[in-house]
Amino acid sequence: MGCDGGTIPRRDELVRTKKKPEQKDKEAEMQFKWRHCALTQQPLQEPVVMCGLGRLYSKQSVIEHLLEKDKMPESASHIKSLKDIKQLTLTPNPTFTDADKQEGLLDVRSAPYICKLIGLEMSGKFRFVALWGCGCVFSERALKEIRSSVCSLCQTPFTEADVVVLNGSDEDVDAMRVKMEARVARRKAEKREKEGKKAKKAIEVPEAGPSSTKMVESKLPEVKPTTSKIVKELKRTNDEKLTDPAFQKAKKSYSVASDPKASDVYKSIFTTHRSEQEQNRAHWVTYNPFYN
Repeated sequence: MGCDGGTIPRRDELVRTKKKPEQKDKEAEMQFKWRHCALTQQPLQEPVVMCGLGRLYSKQSVIEHLLEKDKMPESASHIKSLKDIKQLTLTPNPTFTDADKQEGLLDVRSAPYICKLIGLEMSGKFRFVALWGCGCVFSERALKEIRSSVCSLCQTPFTEADVVVLNGSDEDVDAMRVKMEARVARRKAEKREKEGKKAKKAIEVPEAGPSSTKMVESKLPEVKPTTSKIVKELKRTNDEKLTDPAFQKAKKSYSVASDPKASDVYKSIFTTHRSEQEQNRAHWVTYNPFYN
């Protein structure tokens, strides 16, 4: 019946036990995050950008989703415009080449980017940070060692609120979310302030003496020189037209008898002349039945 030949079975071979759920390889998952876009899961392509939570994206993929108005996945639902992402200034790794990929195998010990200050590779083994103001990327170890409020790469001032941990843990993501919400609120406040200043310039409300009455003066648009020349030309043309005798004769109220510039001989050929009104014969042009 089996078990012959001195075979000793183990307990796990005789008793069926419930299999433990398969666990993720945390190291492989972290390496995937540093090499692939968090939106499309495709390999990162330059330019590389980050969101307020420290996730990495290919800028082209983000722009395509925004233009096509595709529904963002839940992990990227906070990206609503290009203002919610920041382009990163990365330092290429001189030792990383395409030769590292041989027969479909990738050397995980090598990374395409490094810290420019101390040379650590950005492979997920070391913590890296980026500054939201300038987009420079370096290791967290270098940031702690330098202890400066000015970026060591581009000399841009920054504060603790501008430091974003890239691909951090869940605790880091929660802390970055608080910073992101504060940053968005500050940006909206600055926008409202700018709009208020523009409205204040457009409408001036000066105080009018002790009566505390206010006079609102609207800011009229400036008239361009070409427009003023056209207006003057039209005005001059209208003045000449009003003084033109031909224009005056076209009016219904015009009378030859009252025209001071017309001669008496010229006036005598019209029926409005006094000599024609006093005549006792027919008119020489038209037939007048009153005198026949």
